Order: sequence, then C-alpha cells, then structure tokens
Amino acid sequence: MTNTEIRPVPPASSVRTRRVSEPAATTRTRGTRLLALLFLAPTVVGIVVFTVVPIAGSVVLSLFQWDVIEDPRWAGAANYREILTDSTVLVSFRNTLVFMVLAVALQLLIALVLAIVVNGRMPTWLRSVFRSAFFFPLVLSAASISVVMKYLFNQEFGPVNWLLGTVGIPSVPWLTSENGAMAAVVLAYVWQQFGFSFLLFVGGLNNIPKEVHEAASLDGASGLRKHLAITLPLLSPTLLVASVVGIINALQVFEQPYVLTAGGPGDSTRTVVMVIYETAFEQLRFGEASAVGVLLFLLIMAVTALQFRLSRRYVHYQ
Repeated sequence: MTNTEIRPVPPASSVRTRRVSEPAATTRTRGTRLLALLFLAPTVVGIVVFTVVPIAGSVVLSLFQWDVIEDPRWAGAANYREILTDSTVLVSFRNTLVFMVLAVALQLLIALVLAIVVNGRMPTWLRSVFRSAFFFPLVLSAASISVVMKYLFNQEFGPVNWLLGTVGIPSVPWLTSENGAMAAVVLAYVWQQFGFSFLLFVGGLNNIPKEVHEAASLDGASGLRKHLAITLPLLSPTLLVASVVGIINALQVFEQPYVLTAGGPGDSTRTVVMVIYETAFEQLRFGEASAVGVLLFLLIMAVTALQFRLSRRYVHYQ
C-alpha cells in the first residue's frame, strides 16, 4: 500500500468569501478611479479649453489673413515670410532675449541672496515679516506697479534721480534713453517677480540637512565656500524650477514695457508680446499676429527643452 497525503478541505464558507471579495475589490478600484477622474476633470477641461484650443487656433489662424471685417483668406506661409523680414519683429525678439537674460539673472541672484540671509539666524517672527514683504509685490497687478515705477524713474521729479543727486550722481534719463529704459523695465519687472523665486529658494534651503553645513564648518569651510560647494549643488533642483518659470514669464513680458516706455525710445524696449498686441488689436492683422505668437511659443519650447537638457549635467538630486 502506498501512503496517500490527505489534505484538509477548506470550508465552503471561506471559498465563497474569497469569490465574493474579489468583485468587491474590483468595484472599489473602479470607484476610486472614477473619483480621481472626477477631481481631475475641471483641470483637464480648463487646460484643453484655455490652452490647447487657443494654441491650435493660433496655429490655424497664422495660415490666414484676417482683419475681422472681411472673411479669412488663405495665406499659407506668407505670414511667416513677412514677419521674418519685418525689422520691428526681429528687433522685438532681440529685445525680449536681452530682457530675459538680464531680468532672470538679476531675479535669481537677488532672490537667492535674500533667501540665504532670511534663512540664517533670525527670530521666527522677523523671518515671517520678510517673507510676506518680499512676496507682497507679486500679488499686485503689473500695470499698477509700472505706473508707480514710471513716477519713481521720472527724470525731472522722480525720487530715484533725487536720491542719486544726493550722492553727486547726475540725473539719469531712465525712460528717454535706450539703456536707461531697458534698465528701468528690468528693475520694475524684477521688483515684482523676485518674490516667487525667493519663496522657492527658502523652501529649498529648509530641505538641506543642517548636518551637512555643520560638517563643513568643522572642516574649516568659510561661509562663501559652504554656499558655493554645498548650498548651490543641493539647491540645483530648485534653481532649475525657478529658472524655467522665470524664463517662461520673462519671454512673455508685456505690462512693464507697455506702461513704462510704450516700447520706446524707438523700438529699444518693444517686446514680442507688444508686437503681437499691436499687430492684432491696433493694425487688425490677426494672421500675422498669430504667426508671431507661434514663433514665440516655439522659442519658449526650445529654451525650456535646452534647460532640461543641460540639467542632466548640472542638477544634482539628493
């Protein structure tokens, strides 16, 4: 005789429980997915309606000539050939790139220095005051800030030239010279926008372990050396986010040059978005304006892609 292994037969109730629980789990999973889709729906609909559809509409409209009064006429690539030979459009792209470099570099530098100072040894209440004060300009409208800045930079009675005069510096034609106008636009923009980068850097600095700085201090590293060798590498992901957002916003600047200088003197501060506005709503050339907008969109995508490409080498994740 052979020994036969006798296995206990599970109770019928446990088999029924297992069979019943599997459909219940599937139902709960489907319910969770539906709930997630329900919460995501407003955001997705908003992106499609207010971002995807306008971009697609601009691309289509850039292939037509349309002045709102008459029916659209097919133009094909003629709009692009026209704007690429238009000196005003080319100058506006140059001005926008110059503005982007100056504004983003100054914005990140000021925000980083202030974040390091505020994150140092300071009472909690005072740190909160500085955070609120530096972020406050960001909640104001760019147009209202530009109106105030236009008064501050006035060559005849502006407080800025008055302060310079107290230390023996002659009056500067901030809004009537090419270099002065660009400097005034950059300063007005940076004053409003640096608060966003400041808060990003404060959050990034708080995530850096204090033990790393303490170990560097024990090794004899100075304050500047610690920031260059420790703070900046560990803060590089935050720097990437701040630079990407800063460049995208700077390439779309409109209010500051429009209110402060109206693009002048000459075309020295005329930006791409100003050209889009003037071409579309003042000259009623919506096809050409859409073509300029498409080129600006491609420029933003190219610069952002380049940043993420370079980030593989310079950004260090913990």
